[in-house]
Amino acid sequence: MPVYAKASKAFGYCDKTGFRYPLNQLVYEYRNGTKTGMRVGYDVVDPDQPQNFLGRLKIFDPQSLLDPRPDRSLDESRAFFGWNPVGNPLTVVEGAVGTVSITVS
Repeated sequence: MPVYAKASKAFGYCDKTGFRYPLNQLVYEYRNGTKTGMRVGYDVVDPDQPQNFLGRLKIFDPQSLLDPRPDRSLDESRAFFGWNPVGNPLTVVEGAVGTVSITVS
């Protein structure tokens, strides 16, 4: 059985930056769910991203609608708008079909 020294005052070096850390503050780095063998400082560790695990779990998450239609009863659905600091200084522009009338507010 291996015997190790107590690490209460030991220090180690980060494999990523080379900075000196107390040995108990160095953590293992994970990539794609497995250890890479590198020990890095607690403040420079990159957490393993959930995007690396796409496709491993079957998830049924329907979000789209079949043949969606806009709500034609609301005047707000027919208006174009822009934000004041970005885009057009006009905030709301409405138009009507059939007669030429434009309202700018």
